[in-house]
Amino acid sequence: MAIDTFPVELAWRRHVTPHVLHLAFRRADGTALPFVPGQFLNLHFATEAGGTHRSYSIANPPGPDGLLEIAMSPVPGGLASLALAALQPGDVIEASGPYGRFVLRDEAPCRYVLVGTGTGITPYRAMLPQLQERLAAGFRVQILLGVWRREELLFGDDFRAFADAHEAVEFGACYSREFPAGPEPWEQSGYVQTRFSQLGLDPERDLVYLCGNPAMIDESVEILKAMGFTLKQLRREKYLSARPAG
Repeated sequence: MAIDTFPVELAWRRHVTPHVLHLAFRRADGTALPFVPGQFLNLHFATEAGGTHRSYSIANPPGPDGLLEIAMSPVPGGLASLALAALQPGDVIEASGPYGRFVLRDEAPCRYVLVGTGTGITPYRAMLPQLQERLAAGFRVQILLGVWRREELLFGDDFRAFADAHEAVEFGACYSREFPAGPEPWEQSGYVQTRFSQLGLDPERDLVYLCGNPAMIDESVEILKAMGFTLKQLRREKYLSARPAG
């Protein structure tokens, strides 16, 4: 079955951390693209062996400007990395979607525990307006981001501002390699899954979202199952790195 693609034009690009490229597209045909925060796009690329695609979570909520933002951590020699790094505003490529069920659902008030590593934090940024609406209904939110050093804290300012503005929201960051000399209270050393024992997790009132590195997700699932969580209380989105071209 042929994939229904549509053209998207690059609106702007910037480095949001030293190693992550933040790009914004909008449909080049002027048609709106409805999506639910947490979903992803496929961007399509031509190769000598035929067409291929890569998946990227949408990093912003739906808005009147029609922007579709993504965050890309380049893979050295990777086909998509090279193609996206070469794009300039005004360039057009093909896309498809949106896809995915890694979204907030209709459920009774609970605590959302949103865990992400690297660019796996991007779907949670898109969810912020939805989360703000749910806070008024008694929901609570814990956001936990894992990167290897402070400089790679993707969209950290957005999440810290959200937590600062709402008593029912907490934000934490874990650094797996380099720990700053003067850490903030929300900064800790280690991997995100090592924090679970400190969060007062309760299978009766918490829903855990896991996004990013597959090894982190697999280890987290085992830890959380041992704490009494079932797979119905764990929502997962694995980010698989593509092999370099050639």
